[in-house]
Amino acid sequence: MKRKNIIEIKALNKKYTLGTINVNTLSNDLSKLWKHFTKKSKTRNHLESKQIMALHNINIQIKKGEIVGLIGSNGAGKSTLLKILSRITTPTTGSVKIKGRIASLLEVGTGFHPELTGIENIFLNGAILGMTKIEIRQKLNTIIEFSGIEEFINTPVKRYSSGMRVRLAFSVAAHLDPEILLIDEVLAVGDADFQKKCLGKMKNISHSGRTILFVSHNMSAIKALCTRALVMEKGEIVFDDTPSNSVSFYLIGNSKISQNKYIWDLKDAPGNERHKIISIEIEPQKGTEITVNSGIIFKIKCYTELKKSPIYIGMSIYSNDGIRLTHSYEPLDEPHNIQKGFYKTNITLPNNILNKGQYYIVVWYGISFSENLVTTKERISFEVLPSVNKTSSRDIPGILNPNFSISTSMVEKNI
Repeated sequence: MKRKNIIEIKALNKKYTLGTINVNTLSNDLSKLWKHFTKKSKTRNHLESKQIMALHNINIQIKKGEIVGLIGSNGAGKSTLLKILSRITTPTTGSVKIKGRIASLLEVGTGFHPELTGIENIFLNGAILGMTKIEIRQKLNTIIEFSGIEEFINTPVKRYSSGMRVRLAFSVAAHLDPEILLIDEVLAVGDADFQKKCLGKMKNISHSGRTILFVSHNMSAIKALCTRALVMEKGEIVFDDTPSNSVSFYLIGNSKISQNKYIWDLKDAPGNERHKIISIEIEPQKGTEITVNSGIIFKIKCYTELKKSPIYIGMSIYSNDGIRLTHSYEPLDEPHNIQKGFYKTNITLPNNILNKGQYYIVVWYGISFSENLVTTKERISFEVLPSVNKTSSRDIPGILNPNFSISTSMVEKNI
Protein backbone atom coordinates (compact mmCIF):
# COMPACT_ATOMS: atom_id res chain seq x y z
CA MET A 1 0.00 0.00 0.00
CA LYS A 2 1.36 3.36 -1.02
CA ARG A 3 1.90 5.71 1.91
CA LYS A 4 0.40 9.19 1.70
CA ASN A 5 2.33 12.40 2.14
CA ILE A 6 1.92 13.84 5.63
CA ILE A 7 4.04 16.96 4.94
CA GLU A 8 4.18 18.82 1.61
CA ILE A 9 6.41 21.88 1.23
CA LYS A 10 6.36 23.80 -2.05
CA ALA A 11 8.55 26.73 -3.16
CA LEU A 12 9.18 27.72 0.45
CA ASN A 13 11.21 30.88 1.06
CA LYS A 14 12.05 32.69 4.27
CA LYS A 15 13.65 36.12 4.15
CA TYR A 16 15.03 38.04 7.12
CA THR A 17 15.92 41.74 7.16
CA LEU A 18 18.98 42.43 9.28
CA GLY A 19 19.09 45.41 11.63
CA THR A 20 15.36 46.07 11.75
CA ILE A 21 12.47 45.22 14.02
CA ASN A 22 9.24 45.16 12.07
CA VAL A 23 7.04 47.00 14.54
CA ASN A 24 5.21 49.01 11.85
CA THR A 25 4.32 51.87 14.22
CA LEU A 26 3.53 55.41 13.05
CA SER A 27 6.70 56.78 14.68
CA ASN A 28 8.79 54.09 12.97
CA ASP A 29 7.27 54.85 9.57
CA LEU A 30 7.81 58.61 10.02
CA SER A 31 11.40 58.01 11.06
CA LYS A 32 12.05 55.95 7.93
CA LEU A 33 10.49 58.64 5.73
CA TRP A 34 12.64 61.34 7.35
CA LYS A 35 15.80 59.33 6.72
CA HIS A 36 14.73 58.69 3.14
CA PHE A 37 14.23 62.38 2.31
CA THR A 38 17.19 63.73 4.27
CA LYS A 39 19.50 60.90 3.14
CA LYS A 40 21.12 60.78 6.55
CA SER A 41 22.82 57.83 8.21
CA LYS A 42 23.69 56.07 4.96
CA THR A 43 25.58 53.36 6.77
CA ARG A 44 22.67 52.67 9.07
CA ASN A 45 20.19 52.67 6.20
CA HIS A 46 22.40 50.23 4.35
CA LEU A 47 22.44 47.88 7.32
CA GLU A 48 18.69 48.17 7.77
CA SER A 49 18.04 47.22 4.17
CA LYS A 50 20.31 44.17 4.16
CA GLN A 51 18.31 41.01 3.65
CA ILE A 52 19.26 37.34 3.85
CA MET A 53 17.44 34.28 2.57
CA ALA A 54 17.31 31.82 5.44
CA LEU A 55 15.42 29.37 3.21
CA HIS A 56 15.34 29.36 -0.58
CA ASN A 57 12.98 27.37 -2.79
CA ILE A 58 12.49 24.41 -0.45
CA ASN A 59 10.44 21.56 -1.96
CA ILE A 60 9.95 18.48 0.20
CA GLN A 61 7.43 15.66 0.40
CA ILE A 62 7.52 13.49 3.53
CA LYS A 63 5.44 10.35 3.83
CA LYS A 64 3.74 9.02 6.91
CA GLY A 65 6.08 6.91 9.04
CA GLU A 66 9.33 8.29 7.61
CA ILE A 67 12.20 9.30 9.89
CA VAL A 68 13.90 12.15 8.06
CA GLY A 69 17.23 13.53 9.19
CA LEU A 70 18.22 17.14 8.52
CA ILE A 71 21.97 17.70 8.42
CA GLY A 72 24.13 20.68 7.55
CA SER A 73 26.47 23.23 9.05
CA ASN A 74 25.33 25.90 11.51
CA GLY A 75 23.26 28.54 9.72
CA ALA A 76 22.20 26.19 6.92
CA GLY A 77 18.50 26.76 7.71
CA LYS A 78 17.60 23.52 9.53
CA SER A 79 16.13 25.13 12.64
CA THR A 80 14.32 27.78 10.59
CA LEU A 81 12.60 25.04 8.60
CA LEU A 82 11.46 23.27 11.77
CA LYS A 83 10.19 26.56 13.22
CA ILE A 84 8.06 27.12 10.15
CA LEU A 85 6.66 23.59 10.40
CA SER A 86 5.95 24.24 14.10
CA ARG A 87 4.19 27.52 13.19
CA ILE A 88 6.58 29.48 15.39
CA THR A 89 7.40 31.66 12.41
CA THR A 90 5.75 32.15 9.03
CA PRO A 91 7.28 31.71 5.57
CA THR A 92 7.85 34.71 3.33
CA THR A 93 6.48 32.85 0.31
CA GLY A 94 5.51 29.30 -0.52
CA SER A 95 3.15 26.78 1.01
CA VAL A 96 3.30 24.17 3.77
CA LYS A 97 0.63 21.46 4.09
CA ILE A 98 0.64 19.33 7.23
CA LYS A 99 -1.82 16.49 7.88
CA GLY A 100 -1.64 15.70 11.56
CA ARG A 101 -0.84 16.98 15.02
CA ILE A 102 2.73 18.20 15.60
CA ALA A 103 4.85 18.00 18.73
CA SER A 104 8.05 20.05 18.70
CA LEU A 105 11.23 19.82 20.71
CA LEU A 106 13.28 22.68 19.26
CA GLU A 107 14.99 24.30 22.23
CA VAL A 108 15.63 23.31 25.83
CA GLY A 109 12.45 23.95 27.80
CA THR A 110 10.43 25.28 24.85
CA GLY A 111 6.78 25.52 25.88
CA PHE A 112 7.51 25.14 29.59
CA HIS A 113 6.37 27.71 32.13
CA PRO A 114 9.27 28.19 34.55
CA GLU A 115 7.04 28.89 37.55
CA LEU A 116 4.99 25.71 37.09
CA THR A 117 6.11 22.32 38.37
CA GLY A 118 7.12 19.49 36.09
CA ILE A 119 3.78 17.72 36.47
CA GLU A 120 1.86 20.96 35.80
CA ASN A 121 3.90 21.51 32.63
CA ILE A 122 3.01 18.01 31.44
CA PHE A 123 -0.68 18.99 31.56
CA LEU A 124 0.09 22.37 29.95
CA ASN A 125 2.00 20.80 27.06
CA GLY A 126 -0.66 18.15 26.62
CA ALA A 127 -3.36 20.81 26.41
CA ILE A 128 -1.36 22.73 23.80
CA LEU A 129 -1.14 19.54 21.73
CA GLY A 130 -4.92 19.14 21.96
CA MET A 131 -5.00 16.31 24.49
CA THR A 132 -7.78 16.03 27.09
CA LYS A 133 -7.07 15.78 30.81
CA ILE A 134 -8.24 12.17 30.78
CA GLU A 135 -5.80 11.27 27.98
CA ILE A 136 -2.92 12.98 29.78
CA ARG A 137 -3.72 11.26 33.09
CA GLN A 138 -3.70 7.88 31.36
CA LYS A 139 -0.09 8.44 30.26
CA LEU A 140 1.12 10.52 33.19
CA ASN A 141 2.97 7.75 35.03
CA THR A 142 4.63 6.54 31.81
CA ILE A 143 5.80 10.06 30.98
CA ILE A 144 7.25 10.65 34.44
CA GLU A 145 8.94 7.24 34.56
CA PHE A 146 10.55 7.68 31.13
CA SER A 147 11.88 11.13 32.04
CA GLY A 148 13.74 9.70 35.03
CA ILE A 149 13.12 12.79 37.19
CA GLU A 150 10.36 11.43 39.42
CA GLU A 151 12.03 12.94 42.49
CA PHE A 152 11.74 16.47 41.07
CA ILE A 153 8.41 16.24 39.26
CA ASN A 154 6.71 18.55 41.82
CA THR A 155 9.54 21.10 41.67
CA PRO A 156 9.18 24.30 39.57
CA VAL A 157 10.86 23.88 36.18
CA LYS A 158 12.95 27.03 36.72
CA ARG A 159 15.05 24.98 39.16
CA TYR A 160 15.71 22.21 36.63
CA SER A 161 19.06 21.79 34.91
CA SER A 162 19.09 21.91 31.09
CA GLY A 163 19.43 18.12 31.02
CA MET A 164 16.39 17.66 33.27
CA ARG A 165 14.32 19.99 31.08
CA VAL A 166 15.25 18.02 27.97
CA ARG A 167 14.37 14.75 29.69
CA LEU A 168 10.90 16.00 30.60
CA ALA A 169 10.30 17.81 27.29
CA PHE A 170 11.19 14.77 25.20
CA SER A 171 9.14 12.46 27.39
CA VAL A 172 6.06 14.68 27.02
CA ALA A 173 6.48 15.13 23.26
CA ALA A 174 7.07 11.42 22.63
CA HIS A 175 4.22 10.05 24.76
CA LEU A 176 1.33 12.33 23.83
CA ASP A 177 0.74 10.62 20.47
CA PRO A 178 1.55 13.36 17.94
CA GLU A 179 1.39 12.28 14.31
CA ILE A 180 4.56 14.30 13.63
CA LEU A 181 7.49 14.80 15.99
CA LEU A 182 10.05 17.56 15.29
CA ILE A 183 13.33 17.30 17.17
CA ASP A 184 16.22 19.74 16.99
CA GLU A 185 19.73 19.21 18.38
CA VAL A 186 18.47 19.42 21.99
CA LEU A 187 19.12 15.72 22.65
CA ALA A 188 22.83 16.54 22.72
CA VAL A 189 22.22 18.13 26.13
CA GLY A 190 21.18 14.81 27.68
CA ASP A 191 23.61 12.19 28.97
CA ALA A 192 24.63 9.15 26.91
CA ASP A 193 22.14 6.78 28.55
CA PHE A 194 19.23 9.14 27.96
CA GLN A 195 20.25 9.75 24.33
CA LYS A 196 20.25 5.99 23.76
CA LYS A 197 16.84 5.78 25.43
CA CYS A 198 15.49 8.58 23.20
CA LEU A 199 16.76 6.97 20.00
CA GLY A 200 15.07 3.73 20.97
CA LYS A 201 11.83 5.57 21.67
CA MET A 202 11.97 7.35 18.32
CA LYS A 203 12.37 4.00 16.55
CA ASN A 204 9.28 2.71 18.35
CA ILE A 205 7.38 5.87 17.39
CA SER A 206 8.21 5.39 13.71
CA HIS A 207 7.15 1.73 13.82
CA SER A 208 3.73 2.90 15.00
CA GLY A 209 3.33 4.87 11.76
CA ARG A 210 4.22 8.32 13.06
CA THR A 211 6.64 10.69 11.35
CA ILE A 212 9.84 12.20 12.75
CA LEU A 213 12.02 15.08 11.53
CA PHE A 214 15.34 14.92 13.32
CA VAL A 215 18.06 17.61 13.26
CA SER A 216 21.43 16.43 14.55
CA HIS A 217 25.17 16.84 14.10
CA ASN A 218 25.62 13.26 15.30
CA MET A 219 26.13 11.42 12.02
CA SER A 220 26.08 8.00 13.68
CA ALA A 221 22.62 8.75 15.12
CA ILE A 222 21.37 9.96 11.72
CA LYS A 223 22.54 6.74 10.04
CA ALA A 224 21.23 4.48 12.82
CA LEU A 225 17.80 6.08 13.19
CA CYS A 226 16.71 7.73 9.94
CA THR A 227 15.24 6.20 6.82
CA ARG A 228 16.15 9.26 4.73
CA ALA A 229 18.36 12.31 5.18
CA LEU A 230 18.39 15.79 3.64
CA VAL A 231 21.54 17.91 3.43
CA MET A 232 20.99 21.67 3.76
CA GLU A 233 23.44 24.34 2.69
CA LYS A 234 22.85 28.11 2.73
CA GLY A 235 19.09 27.70 3.04
CA GLU A 236 18.71 25.13 0.26
CA ILE A 237 18.27 21.36 0.04
CA VAL A 238 21.39 20.27 -1.84
CA PHE A 239 21.10 16.49 -1.38
CA ASP A 240 18.27 14.06 -0.60
CA ASP A 241 19.06 10.36 -0.34
CA THR A 242 19.62 7.49 2.05
CA PRO A 243 21.22 8.43 5.40
CA SER A 244 24.51 6.78 4.43
CA ASN A 245 24.78 8.59 1.09
CA SER A 246 23.65 11.91 2.57
CA VAL A 247 26.18 11.70 5.40
CA SER A 248 28.92 10.94 2.87
CA PHE A 249 27.89 13.92 0.75
CA TYR A 250 27.83 16.22 3.78
CA LEU A 251 31.19 15.10 5.16
CA ILE A 252 33.04 14.85 1.86
CA GLY A 253 31.18 17.60 0.02
CA ASN A 254 31.59 18.33 -3.66
CA SER A 255 35.38 18.26 -3.57
CA LYS A 256 37.27 15.94 -5.89
CA ILE A 257 38.49 13.21 -3.59
CA SER A 258 41.27 12.13 -5.95
CA GLN A 259 42.75 15.63 -6.13
CA ASN A 260 43.91 15.81 -2.50
CA LYS A 261 45.25 19.35 -3.00
CA TYR A 262 43.85 22.48 -1.39
CA ILE A 263 45.71 25.67 -2.31
CA TRP A 264 44.54 29.20 -1.55
CA ASP A 265 45.70 32.66 -2.62
CA LEU A 266 47.19 34.62 0.24
CA LYS A 267 44.34 37.14 -0.01
CA ASP A 268 41.56 34.53 0.21
CA ALA A 269 43.31 31.98 2.43
CA PRO A 270 41.55 30.77 5.61
CA GLY A 271 42.51 32.87 8.62
CA ASN A 272 43.07 36.57 9.28
CA GLU A 273 45.72 39.24 8.88
CA ARG A 274 47.77 37.63 11.67
CA HIS A 275 47.86 34.04 10.48
CA LYS A 276 46.63 32.12 7.42
CA ILE A 277 46.63 28.60 5.99
CA ILE A 278 48.08 28.70 2.50
CA SER A 279 47.84 25.10 1.33
CA ILE A 280 47.16 21.52 2.39
CA GLU A 281 48.33 18.59 0.29
CA ILE A 282 47.70 14.92 1.06
CA GLU A 283 50.09 12.44 -0.60
CA PRO A 284 51.08 8.79 -0.26
CA GLN A 285 54.34 8.18 1.58
CA LYS A 286 55.27 5.69 -1.11
CA GLY A 287 53.75 4.97 -4.51
CA THR A 288 51.36 7.14 -6.49
CA GLU A 289 48.07 6.39 -4.69
CA ILE A 290 46.99 6.52 -1.05
CA THR A 291 46.34 2.92 -0.04
CA VAL A 292 46.10 0.99 3.21
CA ASN A 293 49.82 0.14 3.06
CA SER A 294 51.22 3.30 1.42
CA GLY A 295 51.40 5.60 4.44
CA ILE A 296 50.17 9.21 4.19
CA ILE A 297 51.96 12.57 4.32
CA PHE A 298 49.96 15.69 5.14
CA LYS A 299 51.84 18.78 3.88
CA ILE A 300 50.52 21.96 5.50
CA LYS A 301 51.78 25.45 4.69
CA CYS A 302 50.95 28.62 6.61
CA TYR A 303 51.82 32.30 6.66
CA THR A 304 52.19 34.26 9.89
CA GLU A 305 52.68 37.90 10.82
CA LEU A 306 53.42 36.94 14.42
CA LYS A 307 56.89 37.13 15.91
CA LYS A 308 58.31 35.26 18.90
CA SER A 309 54.99 33.59 19.63
CA PRO A 310 54.30 30.02 20.85
CA ILE A 311 52.39 28.94 17.74
CA TYR A 312 51.05 25.37 17.64
CA ILE A 313 49.65 23.39 14.71
CA GLY A 314 47.03 20.70 15.26
CA MET A 315 45.39 18.18 12.96
CA SER A 316 42.51 15.75 13.55
CA ILE A 317 41.53 12.85 11.29
CA TYR A 318 37.83 12.00 11.10
CA SER A 319 36.01 9.00 9.69
CA ASN A 320 33.28 9.46 7.13
CA ASP A 321 30.75 9.26 9.99
CA GLY A 322 32.29 12.27 11.73
CA ILE A 323 34.09 10.24 14.42
CA ARG A 324 37.44 11.74 15.39
CA LEU A 325 40.02 8.99 15.08
CA THR A 326 43.17 10.77 16.15
CA HIS A 327 44.63 14.16 16.94
CA SER A 328 48.16 15.49 16.81
CA TYR A 329 49.70 18.86 17.67
CA GLU A 330 53.20 20.28 17.65
CA PRO A 331 54.83 23.72 18.00
CA LEU A 332 55.95 25.29 14.72
CA ASP A 333 59.29 26.11 16.33
CA GLU A 334 60.73 27.48 19.52
CA PRO A 335 58.82 30.72 20.31
CA HIS A 336 61.96 32.89 20.09
CA ASN A 337 62.60 31.53 16.56
CA ILE A 338 59.18 32.42 15.12
CA GLN A 339 59.45 35.24 12.58
CA LYS A 340 57.11 36.76 10.01
CA GLY A 341 56.94 34.45 6.97
CA PHE A 342 55.90 31.08 5.57
CA TYR A 343 56.17 27.77 7.44
CA LYS A 344 55.63 24.26 6.12
CA THR A 345 54.77 21.26 8.32
CA ASN A 346 54.80 17.61 7.24
CA ILE A 347 52.71 15.19 9.31
CA THR A 348 53.30 11.52 8.45
CA LEU A 349 50.83 8.74 9.22
CA PRO A 350 52.47 5.28 8.97
CA ASN A 351 51.07 2.58 6.71
CA ASN A 352 48.52 0.02 7.85
CA ILE A 353 46.70 2.39 10.17
CA LEU A 354 43.59 3.48 8.25
CA ASN A 355 41.37 0.98 6.47
CA LYS A 356 40.05 1.62 2.99
CA GLY A 357 37.39 4.32 2.92
CA GLN A 358 36.82 8.08 2.92
CA TYR A 359 38.18 10.42 5.59
CA TYR A 360 38.65 14.12 6.22
CA ILE A 361 40.92 16.28 8.34
CA VAL A 362 40.57 19.49 10.35
CA VAL A 363 43.65 21.67 10.74
CA TRP A 364 44.07 24.47 13.26
CA TYR A 365 46.70 26.91 14.48
CA GLY A 366 46.69 28.44 17.93
CA ILE A 367 48.82 30.26 20.48
CA SER A 368 49.60 27.81 23.29
CA PHE A 369 45.99 26.53 23.18
CA SER A 370 44.81 29.80 24.75
CA GLU A 371 43.87 31.50 21.48
CA ASN A 372 42.65 30.00 18.23
CA LEU A 373 44.24 31.65 15.20
CA VAL A 374 42.53 29.70 12.40
CA THR A 375 40.61 26.45 11.91
CA THR A 376 39.75 24.97 8.52
CA LYS A 377 36.04 25.04 7.75
CA GLU A 378 36.22 23.52 4.28
CA ARG A 379 36.16 19.72 4.36
CA ILE A 380 39.67 18.57 3.53
CA SER A 381 38.88 15.07 2.33
CA PHE A 382 40.85 12.11 1.04
CA GLU A 383 40.28 8.46 0.19
CA VAL A 384 42.27 5.42 1.22
CA LEU A 385 42.21 2.69 -1.43
CA PRO A 386 42.47 -1.05 -0.73
CA SER A 387 45.89 -2.54 -0.16
CA VAL A 388 47.91 -3.38 -3.27
CA ASN A 389 49.36 -6.36 -1.40
CA LYS A 390 47.73 -9.42 -2.93
CA THR A 391 47.99 -11.38 0.31
CA SER A 392 45.76 -8.86 2.09
CA SER A 393 43.33 -7.94 -0.71
CA ARG A 394 40.27 -9.30 1.11
CA ASP A 395 37.96 -6.80 2.79
CA ILE A 396 38.77 -6.17 6.45
CA PRO A 397 35.85 -4.65 8.39
CA GLY A 398 36.37 -1.61 10.58
CA ILE A 399 37.86 1.86 10.36
CA LEU A 400 41.40 0.85 11.28
CA ASN A 401 43.59 -1.77 9.61
CA PRO A 402 46.75 -2.07 11.72
CA ASN A 403 49.46 -4.52 10.77
CA PHE A 404 49.35 -6.72 13.88
CA SER A 405 52.25 -8.92 14.86
CA ILE A 406 50.72 -12.28 15.80
CA SER A 407 52.45 -15.43 17.04
CA THR A 408 51.00 -18.73 18.23
CA SER A 409 52.59 -21.71 20.00
CA MET A 410 51.34 -24.84 21.70
CA VAL A 411 51.53 -24.51 25.48
CA GLU A 412 50.14 -27.91 26.46
CA LYS A 413 49.70 -31.16 24.62
CA ASN A 414 46.41 -32.99 25.03
CA ILE A 415 47.31 -36.59 25.98
